[in-house]
Amino acid sequence: MVRTSCIRFSPLIFNRQFTRAKIRFQGLLPCIKFPNYGTCTSEWFEISEMLFDLCQQRHFISRGKLTKDSVWNGCHSLGPLGVELKTNLISQWWNFIISFREQIFRVDTLHQLPGMASTGGRIAMLAQCEALGGSMLNQELTKEELVLSLRSILKTSVMLRDNLLHGERTRSSLVWFCSSRTSGQWFDYWVRQRLLWWRKFAIGSSNFSSSDDQDEGGRKGASVYYTFPWGKEPLETIRTLGDDELLQAHRGNKAELQARDGRKIVVPQVLSVDGDMDRGLLAYLYDALQVTESSSVKKKLNQKKVLKLHPCLAPIKVALDMGRGPAQDLRQVCQGLFAELVENGISVWPGYLETMQTSAEQLCTKYDEMGILFILFISEATLENGLIQLRNRDTTIREVMHISKAKNFLTKYIAAAKNL
Repeated sequence: MVRTSCIRFSPLIFNRQFTRAKIRFQGLLPCIKFPNYGTCTSEWFEISEMLFDLCQQRHFISRGKLTKDSVWNGCHSLGPLGVELKTNLISQWWNFIISFREQIFRVDTLHQLPGMASTGGRIAMLAQCEALGGSMLNQELTKEELVLSLRSILKTSVMLRDNLLHGERTRSSLVWFCSSRTSGQWFDYWVRQRLLWWRKFAIGSSNFSSSDDQDEGGRKGASVYYTFPWGKEPLETIRTLGDDELLQAHRGNKAELQARDGRKIVVPQVLSVDGDMDRGLLAYLYDALQVTESSSVKKKLNQKKVLKLHPCLAPIKVALDMGRGPAQDLRQVCQGLFAELVENGISVWPGYLETMQTSAEQLCTKYDEMGILFILFISEATLENGLIQLRNRDTTIREVMHISKAKNFLTKYIAAAKNL
């Protein structure tokens, strides 16, 4: 398990100010039930069942039995679309926190450092077999010497999570250093910016909110919440930590921590921003799910489900499929366009590889449930005059354009979506 970190050096407040951010993959506690699970209404239960069935059917989840608790606690395996959605969410977090802020650098560290103390309960350690066997089989060692040898080996070993059957959760973390004089301003800044960031990718932005709180130690904090069907759950927490943890964590000369704040020499104050990327992923799936009812020719009500994920988060931007015409020739055109789009950083679902015949309406339903932004239909008209049909997920409008313009259109659309 690893976590990714960065360090930021800035002359804005101190001569030596730095900020650290990280993504870490954290072992989970045993699965717990949803809040108020026993008192949930049939309406939110139906929505949840619909969403999780869709996620399993449309490749967001793979393998294992899918339940509400397994998704909430990470006790499941992500499918190809789930992996891409989570990757896009983490990428957007990195871009906001790091890429567009000067003098911020990433570093990679182990999630669990060698010799770290346990928080209580049983722990599992990963030790070298040769070293462990050498100590255990050395008959010349006394009992006391054997104990000292084993302790020495454990100090250089890495702890594992206590139950390998449980899943993992990906967490983001930013550690921001500032002066005590400006810590209140920076706290308000980060609460506001993080709420705006979560709302940026949402359809129902009002479901994302923030409120102030305090931890057990009385330290000031705030959390960004998403209102799930069963109630509010925190996605990210902003906390003022003061300088105590920094002083305790630093084992060297305390003077090395000091920085200049105007004419004063002070120890920086610490603000932490900790987010749960798995809860964020689940929140955006709930936010994106749109369900409408329409009557068919036989006067039967049909539910139409669409995952209207933000273009920056959508795991697949384009589905490439074939219409009527010579299959072999159409497939060659699709393969050429697929390579061109992927080369330009546009994710594509190769629907043309499907061998089963499917109607255009069924394809649209399938790709809407996958959250794909556009469908490109390659047909016999493409072979004759280069025209393709492009269908928009959000408007359901179909338009005709020349195949040579598809790449530029999609590139500009995705680039413009970043500024929405």
